Amino acid sequence: MEIKFKFFQLFNIKTSMLVICCIFMQSCASSPPKNVSNLCEIFREKPDWFHAAEDMNQKWGVPVHVPMSMMYQESSFRHDALPPRDYVFFGLIPWGRVSTAFGYSQAKTQTWDDYLRESGNSGADRDDFDDAIDFMGWFISKTYKINGISKWDAYAQYLNYHEGWGGYKRKTYNKKKWLVAVAKKVNTRASIYAGQYKSCKEELGHGWLWRLFWG
Repeated sequence: MEIKFKFFQLFNIKTSMLVICCIFMQSCASSPPKNVSNLCEIFREKPDWFHAAEDMNQKWGVPVHVPMSMMYQESSFRHDALPPRDYVFFGLIPWGRVSTAFGYSQAKTQTWDDYLRESGNSGADRDDFDDAIDFMGWFISKTYKINGISKWDAYAQYLNYHEGWGGYKRKTYNKKKWLVAVAKKVNTRASIYAGQYKSCKEELGHGWLWRLFWG
């Protein structure tokens, strides 16, 4: 009986430690990068993001720096980002959210459902970076097809992303000076990210072992 008790005691301790480690690893995996101002540092910290971004580029032909600059603006790379709360009764009582946007890409439910149907990625989740960056690649690619906006044009791509394809055609952004200003910020960040990425893409592609000995 004593041996059996010690076995279960040891088993419970190991199980508890495993659960704690899993929770810690999951927390680290989903936490925002430490240095969001440098795309190279983002990918060095999160090499799986680099591979997901490269996969997106190969699949949709979208340059990595464009969706990454848009994602920074939308969620600051937080997996569980939500839009602001909506308030009723003279702004005193919180009542839901201003939209259904969620996750890294802040994709709205209806647009996300369109992506799931058209891409065939039926198991995708908005709080998964791989799925979020693929969604953005899909959206940017469709913007090019629908409105003829270059996949490299972060400014106009962001306006489409925010206003929708129909809204962009109607130029609804012209009545939103704040949005135009934000789109210009996204474009500036995209240019910075592009320069940074050009300087480290080859290094990142070699993997951590190569960087350990020759980096």
